[in-house]
Amino acid sequence: MDELLERVRDGYERLGPREAHEAARDGDALLVDIRYAALRERDGLIPGALVVERNELEWRLDPRGSHRVTEATDHDLRIVVVCDEGYASSLAVDSLHRLGLHRATDLVGGFQAWRNDGLPVVPA
Repeated sequence: MDELLERVRDGYERLGPREAHEAARDGDALLVDIRYAALRERDGLIPGALVVERNELEWRLDPRGSHRVTEATDHDLRIVVVCDEGYASSLAVDSLHRLGLHRATDLVGGFQAWRNDGLPVVPA
C-alpha cells in the first residue's frame, strides 16, 4: 500500500493544514470531507467543508454528472479532499484526477492534522 500511495502522490502537490485553511478562506479551494459519519460525529466538522462520503465522491464531484453537487461547476475546480489521517484522501484524489479534476489535492495528515494545528472545528 505504501508504494501505491507514493506513486499516487507523486502526481500532485499536497497541502498542509494551514495552506488548505488559507486556500478555503480565500475562496481558492473547496474543502471536501470524505470521512464517514461516525468520525464526523466523534471529532466534529471543518466549518464550510462540503461533506461527501467516499463512496459518493465521484458521483457528486463530476461536473458532467447528473448527481453532482452545485459546487462541482467545472473541471478546473480546486478541491482539497480531507479524510481522517491523509491516506484515503490520496486514493480519492487519484480517482478525481481520472475524472479530469486536475487541480484536486488532499490534506497532509487529514482532519487530525487540521485539528492538531488548532484550526477551526465545530461539533457535528
